[in-house]
Amino acid sequence: MRPNECIRVMIFVFSLLISSFSWSQQPLRFTAIPDADETRLSQRFNHFAAYLESSLGIEVQYIPVKSYAAAVTAFRNDQVQLAWFGGLSGVQARLLAPGSQAIAQGYEDQLFNTYFIAHASTGIVLADSFPAGIANRTFTFGSRNSTSGRLMPEHFIREHFSLPPDKVFRRVGFSNNHSRTIALVQSGAYEIGAVNYQVWQTELEQGRIDTDLVNVIWKTPSYPDYHWTIRNDVNHRWGDDFDQKVSAALLNLQDSELLALFPRSRFVKTSNSNYQPIEDVARSIGILD
Repeated sequence: MRPNECIRVMIFVFSLLISSFSWSQQPLRFTAIPDADETRLSQRFNHFAAYLESSLGIEVQYIPVKSYAAAVTAFRNDQVQLAWFGGLSGVQARLLAPGSQAIAQGYEDQLFNTYFIAHASTGIVLADSFPAGIANRTFTFGSRNSTSGRLMPEHFIREHFSLPPDKVFRRVGFSNNHSRTIALVQSGAYEIGAVNYQVWQTELEQGRIDTDLVNVIWKTPSYPDYHWTIRNDVNHRWGDDFDQKVSAALLNLQDSELLALFPRSRFVKTSNSNYQPIEDVARSIGILD
């Protein structure tokens, strides 16, 4: 080999090594659907990023987003490689990034619920069956892409009335997050709302709910909801079985203070197939084609 050719080969090999090294040093980025107020989310996920860094031995960055759709888009576009999704947003993300896997869910997410809540002026009280007297009132969902704040409550409304929500209620709105749903119903801006039961319980414990003004009127049947989804190319970036390392970090999380920020008692294994019922419901009501 001529000297000049040898130098070119050496430069090429060196550049590949540098590129490979730089690639391996890329931080793992994750996001989460914005289902509660921003301060609470930042506290939760900045603590979680620190935990993942210590478990995985690489830099981990939390990337906040402004909407459920933005979380799905960030995952699809590889701006993040890991995400805390709701049932529906996780299905949407995996359809857009084929091969991605749901790897862990909260223990409580196996049997999740929505609360229907009502302003005191309606006179509607807690019942075991679908609440009577909610038709022809004002109703707010959470985000348009929320499982507990839109998909499943709309499913139960359609199931009961055999009509879409805009044919059942006098006015239908979307609050964009569960905390906002509670505030809107409590203020009387909407008479009825659909809210994630855990957000309701957290806000109640923290004294943010006046039960003289708003209260739960129905608890829906259970369904699978929140979970962690990881992209299918992470092993190529960070080494063989990296997805298993992330999964192990989630399943081995025992910090009670950090778990309480979710709030979850622990994380357990899950898989894409567990969210097929969510996909089926989404297709049945036209959210997915």
